[in-house]
Amino acid sequence: MGNLGFSELFLILVVCLVIFGPAKLPEIGKAAGKAIREFKSAVNSNDERKD
Repeated sequence: MGNLGFSELFLILVVCLVIFGPAKLPEIGKAAGKAIREFKSAVNSNDERKD
């Protein structure tokens, strides 16, 4: 598990386009990026508290 090739990524992109439409994809990407940044900052601040 974990090795995704170009064809798998392309298939995932096509499925996302069909389900969400091209107008929603940038909003979804922005929300996902924000969630990842918040998660990383929460993990980092939690690590600093343990020291």
